[in-house]
Amino acid sequence: MELTEKTLSSEIVFDGKIMTVRKDEIELPTGHKSSREVVEHSGGVVILAICQKDEEGKILMVKQFRYPLSEPLLELPAGKLEKGEDPLEAAKRELHEETGYEAAKWEYLGYIFTSPGYSNEKLYLYKATDLNFVGECPDEGEILVDYQFSASEVKKMINSGEISDAKTICAVMRGLC
Repeated sequence: MELTEKTLSSEIVFDGKIMTVRKDEIELPTGHKSSREVVEHSGGVVILAICQKDEEGKILMVKQFRYPLSEPLLELPAGKLEKGEDPLEAAKRELHEETGYEAAKWEYLGYIFTSPGYSNEKLYLYKATDLNFVGECPDEGEILVDYQFSASEVKKMINSGEISDAKTICAVMRGLC
């Protein structure tokens, strides 16, 4: 059986600042009809930035309040892609905005889909090293607290559940394991 679904019709039901929601009527491979609700998102970047202050290095992280969860989360620096923006350029921008650092070396770690059951959001993962602090310039309305942890500390916080952000866990796995 072919693993595909044919779009019969599509309707935008919400068009917001960071996402669009559409409802599609589809035909399954069996010929049956169904519907899909899809969140369209421009995608984003996640940066595993390692500051070499000692032999192991320190991973730059940010803590910020996440309104949908009503709590702050400890995460890697990350952000949304602007329309047509190159992912590496977005990663450089976000690292500077959120931490005040710039990196001389960048390594592409691949990409992940955050929730492919209902969204097309694709996050590009990067590892940044050879860092230089140049001063922060956060987005308006963005309140962040910066932290630095060793790789072993970050892995322990992931295993204990203290770090529960999926994009952070994926980038750490790709960049350190």
